Amino acid sequence: MAAMTSAPGPGPLVRVVLLTGPSGSGKTALTRRLGLPVMRLDDFYLDGDHPDLPHRFGIVDWDDPRSWDGAGAMAAITELAAHGSVDVPVYDIPSNARTGSVRLDARGSCVVVAEGIFAAQLVAACREADVLADAICLRRPALVTFWFRLLRDVAEARKPVVTLLRRGWALLRAEPGLIAGWVALGCRAATPADAERAIRALADRPQPS
Repeated sequence: MAAMTSAPGPGPLVRVVLLTGPSGSGKTALTRRLGLPVMRLDDFYLDGDHPDLPHRFGIVDWDDPRSWDGAGAMAAITELAAHGSVDVPVYDIPSNARTGSVRLDARGSCVVVAEGIFAAQLVAACREADVLADAICLRRPALVTFWFRLLRDVAEARKPVVTLLRRGWALLRAEPGLIAGWVALGCRAATPADAERAIRALADRPQPS
């Protein structure tokens, strides 16, 4: 008698586009233009009183992946892909703390954008889970990124201006290495315009019935 085999299970309801890039590279502006469901990976930062946070320049180094709950972010992506919705945290950057949670509902969309500076850390896991649609690293002139990052951080009163300038200059110098690292983790570098075209094409692709 031939061995019985089970039918393959259904695929994910939605797939994720991982979107990373230097702080100030235009990730948030791009997601606003796209109008797709968005998971803000920055909301998975650890609280400011967490005992294992890394430090630099006399403050917590929020550009270090150790300041972030990658396992929690991946669990949320997996649940979202399987069920179409998930509860995600809400993080308040000025107070360095989670302030609650919100329901992210992606039903009706075949693509969700998960954006944040640590998105590349999830490429391998998303590919293994078969939920990855694309992985993109935004790239534009470093001085442009520096300027827009500074304007944003000052407007949001994220930290004292002197600290923002020191951090911004360090990020400017580190930017080529950061981009190379994200590409090594599986992202492809693209301008904001090219990334927008690619993601819109994914979102408009007919889905199997």
